[in-house]
Amino acid sequence: MTAIPFSGAHRRAPVALGACLLSFTAFWIAQRAAHVSMIDLMVYRAEGATVRAGGDLYALRTTTAHLSTTYPPFAALLFTPLTLLDNAHLRTLATAGNLALLVAFVRLSLKLVGHARVESVWWVAAAVVWCEPVWTTLRYGQVNLLLAVLVLWDLSRRPPQGRAGWAGLGVGLAAAVKLTPALFAVFLFATGTVAWLKGRDGGPWLRHARGAAVAFAGATLFAAVVLPYDSWRFWTAMVFRADRVGHTEETANQALRGVLARLLHTPEPGALWIAVAAVVAVSGLSVAVAAELRGRRALAVLGCAVTALLISPVSWSHHWVWCVPLALLLWTRGRRAAALGTLLVFCSYALWWVPHRPGRTELHQNGVEFTLSALYALTGCLFLACAGASLPGPDRLRTVKLRTVRRRTVTRQAAAPHAATPQAVTKE
Repeated sequence: MTAIPFSGAHRRAPVALGACLLSFTAFWIAQRAAHVSMIDLMVYRAEGATVRAGGDLYALRTTTAHLSTTYPPFAALLFTPLTLLDNAHLRTLATAGNLALLVAFVRLSLKLVGHARVESVWWVAAAVVWCEPVWTTLRYGQVNLLLAVLVLWDLSRRPPQGRAGWAGLGVGLAAAVKLTPALFAVFLFATGTVAWLKGRDGGPWLRHARGAAVAFAGATLFAAVVLPYDSWRFWTAMVFRADRVGHTEETANQALRGVLARLLHTPEPGALWIAVAAVVAVSGLSVAVAAELRGRRALAVLGCAVTALLISPVSWSHHWVWCVPLALLLWTRGRRAAALGTLLVFCSYALWWVPHRPGRTELHQNGVEFTLSALYALTGCLFLACAGASLPGPDRLRTVKLRTVRRRTVTRQAAAPHAATPQAVTKE
């Protein structure tokens, strides 16, 4: 009886693996045919070379675009091994590594949403490699998939019970490389605090948040010991200069700050962005905390991820690789139309249909161009709104619990009619 589905799964898995390898091969050929520069990878390599040479990390200007260092010093330390390879071999290794990370990311995403069949990993990876955030991540040689894997490895496991163990390590290291994932630690701390205020045991979340803080602090202090001048400069000056990474209004900037800059036709939305970002931060974290306390870990993690992308000063389109678990969550929860709509947004490359050549043309967009260039942020806001609406309020939650208790009681009575006496029911 059990041999049939077992052998069927073994027949499906090789087919799915073959389809994934075929898709990855076509992707690799397409990337090479497009003569991708992997420009961010070259910046990472230059950062590693600067560290090895003892140079000024934040005075660095490299590549033909004269790009500067934007990450904390700890990231530059991690990039030093990149200098051991020439550019050709480095590009090959980075592409292969990112494809492997994509498979791991899909595997963890499916685990997060409660669907961990092996063949599903290969089929999904074969498809999502073509969506714009993933394509652009590999095109630039970015670290987005690595950071997402660290966070999901940390958060897709069961909530820690008793000892903290490795809880928080992934989030803390990701935040030490790039600050945006630090919001996950804030989410864990807020969840534990709210749970404690409600009379629940908030210890697991607080320990998880503490683990993330310790990992972040350890990595940051290590970088400070090795690179004291660069660390001082970053944490006292560069961290406050969001303009160092590019123009706010660029189409690729899918954060709220970029959307508002294009909407208002101004290079700096200023106080309005701060006010909007604050509202979205509070609302998004509230949704994530409420979902977590109701046992909906996937919705909580993605609510926090989308919030971080929206409120960050800059969220380039390739940062939105979180669209993969977002679409999977919608699909596995029966929201098929929403999942397909999400895939359409992130696979359409629509934000690149608008004028985005040099000359800051994004400051003069019409209504259609603005809508196309804001699709990621609008999708994120819509997701948070729908997620908040799907969570039951206190009264509705009590009603749902009462119905669940009644349903279980009826089920037990049907299974054991002889026990369904008034005394037995009262005892239960």
